[in-house]
Amino acid sequence: MVKLTEVEDEHFAQEKPQPSKHNVLLASDDEEEDDDYTDTESEISTESYEELESETLYDRIYALKDMLPPSARRSLTSTVNTVTSFTKSSVTFSGKALWIISTSAFLLGVPWALAYAEEEQYIQMEREQGMIKGANEMLTPGAAPAEQQAQPTL
Repeated sequence: MVKLTEVEDEHFAQEKPQPSKHNVLLASDDEEEDDDYTDTESEISTESYEELESETLYDRIYALKDMLPPSARRSLTSTVNTVTSFTKSSVTFSGKALWIISTSAFLLGVPWALAYAEEEQYIQMEREQGMIKGANEMLTPGAAPAEQQAQPTL
């Protein structure tokens, strides 16, 4: 058989609370406010506040693991690992593909662009020379071209 014993608080052992009217410790009348009895002389522990201040966000999230049953934790961990692995491999593949494309563009594209620009300059110079030659022929319509005048006749 279990025997119950009453253990008194140290504060109450030293000072017994004074009963109010009708020998009741906590009475609620229309005249009095309905407040709970609180032990205002006891010391408030600040250790719990210091623990909360030093606690990091990771510690708080890690403490939430006890809320989930082990099977749910395993499936959640498996899902997170799968998503993390997929994301990591996708980012790695994208980085390698971007490196290959950009390197190929520099190695093949830059020389081609320079050659194309040079060819365009030659075409532009030929056009200008053709325009100058055409302008000279228009100015002196009956004259022989300059190449024929320079050659001696035999």
